[in-house]
Amino acid sequence: MTTNDIVMLEGGPLVDAAGLEDALGWTLKPEGLCKDDACVIVNDRDALFDGDRIDVTAVASLLDRPATTDTESGLVAIGAPREQRRAAVNDMKAPDFVLPDIDGLPMNFSDHRSKKRLLVAFSSW
Repeated sequence: MTTNDIVMLEGGPLVDAAGLEDALGWTLKPEGLCKDDACVIVNDRDALFDGDRIDVTAVASLLDRPATTDTESGLVAIGAPREQRRAAVNDMKAPDFVLPDIDGLPMNFSDHRSKKRLLVAFSSW
């Protein structure tokens, strides 16, 4: 699943070379990791591999994106690129999202653009 360049992968951090493009949108080519017209030089191709599969957390690191793996659930979360994260902090604008309100009705964050808001997030685990 990809939303605003944030990626959640099921099945763990290892994908075959063909699955890398589906997972992150990047392809490993002889000239490096490539997406559209951009390529990132890969000095140590072997560091990207675990056996014959590619470690997407190593790819994320090379692309300057934060990544974390929950081995118990087999999920990998890869954050947005550094420049996108920096721009979000500098702009002080949160992306729009929808959450249920206290009555369970969907509420768009953008519906309250002209108001100050406090978002409280918590988890029971």
